[in-house]
Amino acid sequence: MNQQTLEKSLYDLITETSTNLPKDVRRAIKKAKEAENAGTRAAMSLDTISNNIIMAEDNVSPICQDTGLPTFKIYTPVGVNQLEIKAAIKKAINDTTADAKLRPNAVDSLTGANSGNNLGDGLPVMKFEQWENDYITIKLILKGGGCENKNIQYSLPCEIDGLGRAGRDLDGIRKCILHSVYQAQGQGCSAGFIGVGIGGDRSSGYDLAKEQLFRHVEDTNPNPDLAKLEDYVVKTSNTFGIGTMGFGGEATLLGCKIGVMHRIPASFYVSVAYNCWAYRRMAVDIDPQTGEIIKWHYQEGEKITFKDEVAATTEDNATNVVELTAPITEEQIRSLKVGDVVSITGRMYTGRDAIHHHLMSHDAPVDLNGQVIYHCGPVMAKDEEGNWTVKAAGPTTSIREEPYQGDIMKKFGIRAVIGKGGMGPKTLKALNEHGGVYLNAIGGAAQYYADCIKGVDGVDLMEFGIPEAMWHLNVEKFTAVVTMDSHGNSLHADVDKSSLEKLALHAERVF
Repeated sequence: MNQQTLEKSLYDLITETSTNLPKDVRRAIKKAKEAENAGTRAAMSLDTISNNIIMAEDNVSPICQDTGLPTFKIYTPVGVNQLEIKAAIKKAINDTTADAKLRPNAVDSLTGANSGNNLGDGLPVMKFEQWENDYITIKLILKGGGCENKNIQYSLPCEIDGLGRAGRDLDGIRKCILHSVYQAQGQGCSAGFIGVGIGGDRSSGYDLAKEQLFRHVEDTNPNPDLAKLEDYVVKTSNTFGIGTMGFGGEATLLGCKIGVMHRIPASFYVSVAYNCWAYRRMAVDIDPQTGEIIKWHYQEGEKITFKDEVAATTEDNATNVVELTAPITEEQIRSLKVGDVVSITGRMYTGRDAIHHHLMSHDAPVDLNGQVIYHCGPVMAKDEEGNWTVKAAGPTTSIREEPYQGDIMKKFGIRAVIGKGGMGPKTLKALNEHGGVYLNAIGGAAQYYADCIKGVDGVDLMEFGIPEAMWHLNVEKFTAVVTMDSHGNSLHADVDKSSLEKLALHAERVF
């Protein structure tokens, strides 16, 4: 096999996976847009998602800034050298990272150091399987941390909040899957997709669940009981009112795929792999003699460009927007309430896990009084003059910063925090005491928000790596929704409560 040709094929696979959503995923998102009520926060979010899909494809830039953990599934004919494929995958991962198609995302678990090229111990994940076909198939999924953190595994029998006892039968499985959708809320960038693995052990069950995410969104399970359950789960989940980004609405789940395997008598696991709307998975068939791509998967049916849909719905979903310029005063913050849409212009600082931990015991490198912290790990590149540019910059899941956020806001005078998925009671209390606000940006919309960033004015704490550094961003009309205000109100808590009540309505149904 020609190694250079194989490397080029893999470079193209990784780039396409990162920047261009498959046709079946696009059709599922269009269906969600059509089901949503015009003028709502959810409709506005779906417009932003559609815009982002267009921009990512046009710019050949990451749909979402979170590369996740690249996972390859490779099927090879007898006699193919798998070591050559491994080497080619590593080279392609290194090169696409250098070209800002992927964010450097591989972190040493002991030292915290970022390798800078998405390579490291056990990374990327590569799983090989031999088959009788005369061609190679390579599948890739990029599953970000926000949705990966909402994976969940149940050991039956068990007690489930809102649904009661789940036994070792199809009805118990049903309860587990419904609860998995409820517990994700908006933190997994809903509306999302789930893969479910029934049986196996702790590890093989999760492998089976993630394997289901390679199925076509519109396929039909060959097992009639599971086909019926897949359809039921999607329809029922969309009655929970969680909606896009957890803002409430009609579209909570876009797809459910279930696989089953045998188990041992003592264990009965139901494993759920949650995937965000930015459903980045692709596959190719490769000629084992030349290394060339001979077929792209997921190409069946109509491709939705979203260009006509966005033009037709933008006016319908227009809403009043509160204009803010950073630094922001406490008076301005106190005037905001849950549900307000704000547009920020001025300076914004990124801050994720490492920054928040650092600020608990150190001074800030800049004056943060009245400023905005953005929970974001951007994809960055340098232009020809050596200046930093933002290639992708969507929000990361905020709940990870719950132990720190309220203390840091009060310590440094921060007035606004932007992220996704909401935060908890400690932060909500601090917002009320200090005069702060939490703003929910649209998860996965990395191109949309990168377009709002007009310049990089500096960076601090680069020793933490590109995703975790504190970037100084000059933004214009950066739009987000107030979901936690300074008066003790939290949209996230309200949606959680109401969706739990709706989940409980299905407790007694026997499937």
